[in-house]
Amino acid sequence: MRFAFTQTGSAPATFRPASVGEASTDEMLIERIADGDQLAMRTLFARHQTRVYRFVLRLVRNEATAEDVLSDVFLDVWRQGSRFNGRAAVSTWLLAIARFKAISAMRRRIDAELDAGMADTLPDPADDPEAALENKDRAEVLRRGLAQLSPAHAEVIDLVYYHDKSVKEVAAIIGLSEATVKTRMFYARKNLAELVQNGVRSTVH
Repeated sequence: MRFAFTQTGSAPATFRPASVGEASTDEMLIERIADGDQLAMRTLFARHQTRVYRFVLRLVRNEATAEDVLSDVFLDVWRQGSRFNGRAAVSTWLLAIARFKAISAMRRRIDAELDAGMADTLPDPADDPEAALENKDRAEVLRRGLAQLSPAHAEVIDLVYYHDKSVKEVAAIIGLSEATVKTRMFYARKNLAELVQNGVRSTVH
């Protein structure tokens, strides 16, 4: 099965499957996908593609790369649906796959940029602090703050607040202990609060 995307602003195109499958649980869809049911695949994709895309985009910070990763994630689901073991929610499983592929994509992109001598062209997240201070939209300030957190801290905040994942689920996705996730969460929230309070004046490492 191929997944094709077209640029529609900041998100990939959306499939609109038939009504069949709307009442199916994610687990039921995965079982049907394992049996080669394309309608079940389209239904699962329509149900989760936006959240997975946004999660990947926050990691890779590049729309084209995020679309490629999104496609790879669901191709993996199509090809390996039978490997889902039911130990975690389907959404958690999808985000774990997405995280692995996003990290791999970032490593490939960074290597390519360094090889091309383009390291000095990477954007500085501390650029234009005045614009951040003038922006009175709290959501925008939070977005900017999230972008300036370290990848490890931003990832935890994203999973908890944007994807409603529990500490246990985050630990499963990232592959760390729950204690480590709680520690990262504590410092991530502390750093984000400081960034928002200061109008995103500095970069948190």
